[in-house]
Amino acid sequence: MLTQELLDQAIFSIQEVFRNANRNLELTLLDQEIRVQNGEITLQVGGSIQENIAQKIKPELVGLIRKFTGATSFTISVVHQEELVDDKGKLYTSTDKLKFLREKHPALMELQRKFDLDVDF
Repeated sequence: MLTQELLDQAIFSIQEVFRNANRNLELTLLDQEIRVQNGEITLQVGGSIQENIAQKIKPELVGLIRKFTGATSFTISVVHQEELVDDKGKLYTSTDKLKFLREKHPALMELQRKFDLDVDF
């Protein structure tokens, strides 16, 4: 039976197959979090385009997972991941962007002070 640990060990090899074939759209799916629970792999997609790609690569993905993990009994399901709505709005001005970055990375303010960076736009 396929476990999360087995998949985590094999995912880089699986990604490498797609990377060598320059299949970047498929790689974006495989770079997202992939969960395994009770022998079911859950691929999270962000929209209909990713869902179509996921449906197309499922047979190939099954073969690669079997090859790299040795597991034989598992299923793959595709789940829509809800995009989080940003309640802060858009960052239009440079001042808004700097304020957002300061909130996200408090060390930015220290770097600004340490290197005496002028941020007046």
